[in-house]
Formats: sequence, structure tokens, C-alpha cells
Amino acid sequence: MERRSIGAGALAVGAVGLGCMPMSWAYAPSRRRGHESLAAVHTALDLGSNLLDTADLYGPFTNELLLGRVLAERRAEAFVSAKVGLRAGDQHVVADGRPGYLRRACDATLRRLRTDVIDLYQLHRVDPDVPVEETWGAMAELVGAGKVRALGFCALGAGAGPGAGRRGDRAYGTTVRHLERAQQVFPVSAVQAELSVWSPEAAWQLLPWCAARGVGFLAAMPLGSGFLTGTLTPGEGFESQDVRARHPRFTAHAMASNQALVAGLRRVAGRHGPGVTAAQVALAWVLAQGPQVVPVPGADRARWAAENAGAAQVRLTAGDLAEIAALPAAVGAWD
Repeated sequence: MERRSIGAGALAVGAVGLGCMPMSWAYAPSRRRGHESLAAVHTALDLGSNLLDTADLYGPFTNELLLGRVLAERRAEAFVSAKVGLRAGDQHVVADGRPGYLRRACDATLRRLRTDVIDLYQLHRVDPDVPVEETWGAMAELVGAGKVRALGFCALGAGAGPGAGRRGDRAYGTTVRHLERAQQVFPVSAVQAELSVWSPEAAWQLLPWCAARGVGFLAAMPLGSGFLTGTLTPGEGFESQDVRARHPRFTAHAMASNQALVAGLRRVAGRHGPGVTAAQVALAWVLAQGPQVVPVPGADRARWAAENAGAAQVRLTAGDLAEIAALPAAVGAWD
């Protein structure tokens, strides 16, 4: 698989990563199968999708434990991206950027992952009660201690998951200000935010900021939480604990209206051969947004991990990109 570089330190990763959240958190609890999730991780590594994106929040903690079982055998093949700064409470999630908490959380993550170093440690959310310089400085100390190799910053948009904020220029304007302050303390190697055909907002402000500074960009939810795969049926519904059950783009009406996006991706896929899927075109669109962009699609089945990895071989033409750009905007916004 093509390799891409993250940050000034030129951390090399496969062009398509693996988002591990669906294995343990947020989506369809009844579908979680530990052995199938383990197979998905092994398949991703076999195919070069070596960036494994996790967080202590996912489960909480169980996703790191699951990955630890793979890393115990294949740590040298993996690029571990973990997150800190969100704690699960009773029916809610709380941001916590206190230095003491971050140090304890890092040590616990290392134990669960069965590793002695985290390749990329990301601040999941900014704690409004702690100056970002204080939080970032504590994370920089973890680099100095040899527990972390590089630092990243999450800026997920509205509907992205528990604790998410509002999407768009306003939210990302705040993120850019936080990034500028953090940069004065320690280099930001990567920024993670939602970016997909149906949520392109990060490309308007965050991506140019990263490109101008040699900062990597991890594209979260590049498949629109599964919608852009074309495998979800409007009106089928979701389990009550599935975050999509409360997402305005996953109402039956919005899903029906947004089928035009999937149809457009399928048209493009059809021109690239019988084996190319709408999901692979959606990921190829993300890859085409810049050489520092790495999509991190979630997958909890080996066949989906393999399909996602295959997107690295799809090369969209200028005509393809123009056709995708002309697709209607998604229906169902948070603002």
C-alpha cells in the first residue's frame, strides 16, 4: 500500500487507516463480535492499513484491550494512534485536560495496549476549564518521557460522537485558534476531523491550515458513518445505543433524500471496474484531498477492512472529482 507521512517528523503510515471505534463503541452493540474485530485488525495489518485508531473512551477501555491482543503479536507492524481527554460518566462524556489525569491515563493506555510507546497521542477534546497550553504541555512531557512519539489534535464535527461540538467554520475557527496556541508549546503532528463527500467542511479551513504547516490530517468518518457505503436501508432504523439513531442525517427522510450521493458514487465506481465499490470511491475522494490526508474508516469485519484498504488503488480522474463535487449537499444538518 502507498505510504503517507504525518507531520514534520515524517511518520510513515499506510494511506488508508483502520478506525477501531465500531468494534467497541457507538454503533450497534448487538453486532459486536470480538473474534471478528480481531480478524479485521489482522486483515488491515496484512494489507498495509497499519494506522490503528483507538481511544480509552471506546468501551470505555475495551477497545484498547482488544487491540492489545493484536499488538502483543504484531506491534512492529502497527502504527498506534490513541486518544485522551474524554472520560465516560453516567449518561454523558466529560472533557478532562488536567495534567495529572493525562499522565495516569497514558500509563493505563500503555498497559491495555501492551506496548511501551504510543506512536500518535491525540487530544480527544479541549477541556474548557484548563488552558490548552497546560494540557498540551503535559502531553509534550509524555513525549519527553519516551511514552509517546508524536502529538495530535482532534476536531470532530457535530454528530461525530459523544461530546461532539458544532460543525463548520465557527467550530473549526475555534480549533485553529487552539492549534495555534498548542503549536507554541510543542509541534502538532496531526489533526483529526470528520471529512467525507457528505461532510466536506474541514477541507475549507482545517485542511489548508495543516497543509501550510506540514501537519498530517486524519479523516474521521470518511464513509459518513456507513451511509456512503450504500449498505444502509432508509427506514430500517438503528439500535437505541447506536449514535446514528439520534443523528439528523439518519432519519428515514434524510437517508432517502441523500441516496443521490450514493448513486453518484456508484456511477463513478462503475467506470473504474466491476470490483470497485461506492465506499472505495468515497475513500478515494478523501485521499485526493491532499498527500498528507489519511482516511480512517471504521470497520469491525475483515471483509470491510479489506474493501477499505483496496481504496488506496483507486485513482480518481479530474472528471470524477468534478462529478462528485457537483453532487447535491447532504440533507440533515446539526446547525
